[in-house]
Amino acid sequence: MAATPPEQDKPAPPELTLWAAARTVWPWLCRGSLTCLEWERTCARWLHRATVWPSVLIAMRAVSGLSDGLVWYLAFPALLLWGGPSGLHCALRLAGMSGVNLLIYKALKQGTGRPRPFKTCPGIRVCARPLDEYSFPSGHTLHAVAFGVILSTYYPVLAWPLGVFAALVALSRVVLGLHYPSDVLIGALIGAVSAWATLNLF
Repeated sequence: MAATPPEQDKPAPPELTLWAAARTVWPWLCRGSLTCLEWERTCARWLHRATVWPSVLIAMRAVSGLSDGLVWYLAFPALLLWGGPSGLHCALRLAGMSGVNLLIYKALKQGTGRPRPFKTCPGIRVCARPLDEYSFPSGHTLHAVAFGVILSTYYPVLAWPLGVFAALVALSRVVLGLHYPSDVLIGALIGAVSAWATLNLF
């Protein structure tokens, strides 16, 4: 009868760790990065075509301009004057969240240094004044989603108008040649997470 091989001679089982999975997936992600960039450029160019219609261009510029900060600045006195018993509390949460989001937004902008589409993507021209140099993430979308979630939590009647406004802000940033789709998607995600954290942790 053959002797059982010692335990150390058996082949080692595959690593069942998150790190092993990451090492397996990472090369695939690297190979697909160029494809993802080309997909983003194609999507951005397709949405940018809407600027050939003057009415669409005017509407997108108006939405984007409002989200430069005017709507959110006006929210603070409106909450204090007409926000009822929860107005002050809501305003303080918005102020704290805005400060943290600004730091996150600035750090990501400088850290990634992603050029805006109108600078590096053929077929896209700038159709509105950019507030800074870089593209990732979309600060306009970040703030629109974050403010929308907080305000809708305190005042549910505002949920639909603010939701539609946030969606239009995200769309306008791509249509106007200022951002790629991933810029607005990640901006929206950061805004939603920061609003959730503000409501649940503070």
